Amino acid sequence: MTTYIRRAAALCLLLLVALLANTARVQVLEADRLLGNPANRRPVLARYAEPRGDILVEGRPVTGSQDTGQTLRYERTYTDGPLYAPVTGHASQTYGTTLVEDAEDAVLSGTSPHLAGLPLVGALGRPGGPGRGRHPAGHVATTIRAGLQRAAYEGLAGRRGAVVALEPSTGRVLALVSSPSYDPALLSGTGAEPSAAWTRLNDAPGRPMLNRALHETYPPGSTFKIVTAAAALDAGVVTDVHAPSGTPDPYPLPGTRTLLPNEAKGCDDASLAYAVRWSCNTVLARLGVEVGLTRMVAAARAFGFNDADLRVPSRVARSNFDTDMSPDRLALSAIGQYDTRATPLQMAMVAAAVADGGEVARPYLVETTTTAGGGVVGRAHRETYARAMSPGTARTLGALMVDVVERGSGSNAAIEGAEVGGKTGTAQHGVGNQGTPYAWFIGWARAAGAPRPAVAVAVVVEDAAARREEISGGGSAAPIARAVMESALAAEGGRG
Repeated sequence: MTTYIRRAAALCLLLLVALLANTARVQVLEADRLLGNPANRRPVLARYAEPRGDILVEGRPVTGSQDTGQTLRYERTYTDGPLYAPVTGHASQTYGTTLVEDAEDAVLSGTSPHLAGLPLVGALGRPGGPGRGRHPAGHVATTIRAGLQRAAYEGLAGRRGAVVALEPSTGRVLALVSSPSYDPALLSGTGAEPSAAWTRLNDAPGRPMLNRALHETYPPGSTFKIVTAAAALDAGVVTDVHAPSGTPDPYPLPGTRTLLPNEAKGCDDASLAYAVRWSCNTVLARLGVEVGLTRMVAAARAFGFNDADLRVPSRVARSNFDTDMSPDRLALSAIGQYDTRATPLQMAMVAAAVADGGEVARPYLVETTTTAGGGVVGRAHRETYARAMSPGTARTLGALMVDVVERGSGSNAAIEGAEVGGKTGTAQHGVGNQGTPYAWFIGWARAAGAPRPAVAVAVVVEDAAARREEISGGGSAAPIARAVMESALAAEGGRG
């Protein structure tokens, strides 16, 4: 009898070992395959079984979650959705995530292992790990300032365009607006209504879901002349900004019979200072050719052009400055035409470089990520992106940009009691340049007595209904920039 009991026990033990081995195979070796199986609804159900973490602006949530009582229980909500959509993006049960909702999804959905109190617990609980659990969702605090964001949004007033404001000394993104905008809450759930909204938004002529601040590139027009001027000063091509340049008006493009004209008056033999003040095409086009392709490409790259890997943390479209072109095309590229294209973020980086003594701080949009209880998971720090120009060149360009606002084409950006530097631009586009130009303004502002500028800004208005006047970009874009800069200075004064 004892023999039979031993045999039965051994068989049971063998079966138990086989069961445990199979369980381990399913839970460990086959886990990823089963988890990714489209027929497996558990990950989707788990994703929406708990409230999503919040995205914060100055400590205030601009997102939320509502209990629908449906199978996919919690649905994303948004406060001031159109105002903050270019920052938050959307978190849709049907169409996925974009922008900060996407870049910080692991924290917001509670799947980040860093949300656990202990590393071992995080490893066991992460998706794909043995525990496959979720932690309470964390929160994401942005660098956005509500006053600047609203000033930019209301300034565009529904017109197609974008505004980016940066803190020059740190790279913090203080405002990020794209217009026209949309309410991400329209896409949050499932069913006929989100589907209809998706179709309507994608078919809208104004493309409201396009983030023009980060994902659209424009010919920067005369605002790019700051890059060309920086390259010319650093290369020693210009040693005296007030000396006559010897450039004729109009200027024959090298190797061609094409004459480049000016809309401004007095550009014949104009100095660099006058050319920046009144935006003379001829002087800056010729300087671009004299600097040469190699040094112009290097200068553009130092500001951020041709970088396909820039993140804030959302992806930023690559701004372009051609690396292989003839002298006539280089001349046009040096004044922000031909194939030169830039995102509004890129041109804000150009303004910020001048404001911060020639150094470009890497821009960032997320200040901190935290656990549900407020414990810090991650914190951003200032990081140098590149040195775009020497400190001396930055000082010279800063003075020239102040001159633009105080005596030149950027007078609509002036703020009483503050030092403001700027550059206007009118970018031609369309077949034969027949399209209504894009109006640009880039600039920075420093409060009286402040050690450094508080803000750098870039504004672009598409198809601006402005008169084709000598003050290019000053009529449509500069007033928006002024409103944003005034908000930044007021906020800085309040903090002080």
